[in-house]
Amino acid sequence: MQEAVAYHERHKPQALLVARDGNVALEAYDNGFAHDKPHALYSGTKSFWGPLAIIAEREGLLQLDETVGATVSSWRDDPVKKKATLRHLLTLTAGIGFGGLGNAVPAYENALATQLRDPPGTRFTYGGIPLQIFGAVLAQKLAPRGVSPHEYLRERVLENAGVEISSWRKLADGTQPLPTGVFLTAQNWLRFGQYVAQRGDEFAECFKGTTANQRYGLCWWLAPAGAPPDTVYASGSGGQALYVIPSGRLVIVRFGNGGSFKHEAFLKRLQL
Repeated sequence: MQEAVAYHERHKPQALLVARDGNVALEAYDNGFAHDKPHALYSGTKSFWGPLAIIAEREGLLQLDETVGATVSSWRDDPVKKKATLRHLLTLTAGIGFGGLGNAVPAYENALATQLRDPPGTRFTYGGIPLQIFGAVLAQKLAPRGVSPHEYLRERVLENAGVEISSWRKLADGTQPLPTGVFLTAQNWLRFGQYVAQRGDEFAECFKGTTANQRYGLCWWLAPAGAPPDTVYASGSGGQALYVIPSGRLVIVRFGNGGSFKHEAFLKRLQL
């Protein structure tokens, strides 16, 4: 781990946790950060929703390949939007343009009004709007139960993973965003990574790329060149990372304070 740790330390480090076989082998905090201090995951928040979608499909709440229009009438009659599926949303291939990141995440209604720039399934475009559209669909499906998407996430995933959310920011309409907004301690994000690692077969659909982008699955990034081929990871702005590497029996959490940290460079230096 020496080269990887050295790389982490050169790029505005705040926290690094390494667990092997479920046991923490390395735990370091820098620059005034502490083990009990929550950190924004930024787009690392997206990583919750792929596993939740798998669970929701298993429970019969939705199907990954059903169209958005099956739930949202305004998409049902649009000649282009009617082809977009929930899988397209979660793999960021629904044809939606760049946007909806940081503080620009739209509320559900505004997200649903977004026009598509490309035919669904043809192009990968990173952004937060597709997750908000998924949230709008999920909210409608959960409405008869009186449960929000975030409450469903807590009940079906986070509680089982032993993850405690420190906070989750709200949008102007009082709802919580799906693609960003959560604050966790490093230890809690590690627990989520261990939960995913232990259920790799159950969540295997999350770790399949698309023809539009072989390196992105259902809200998870897949192994870059030079990394173990079974590596999957969640990525957040400013150098936030959750790496799950089954072949190395590793789960790694990294928090940083910006800078030029690159996942590819860190993973190459692991030398597994």
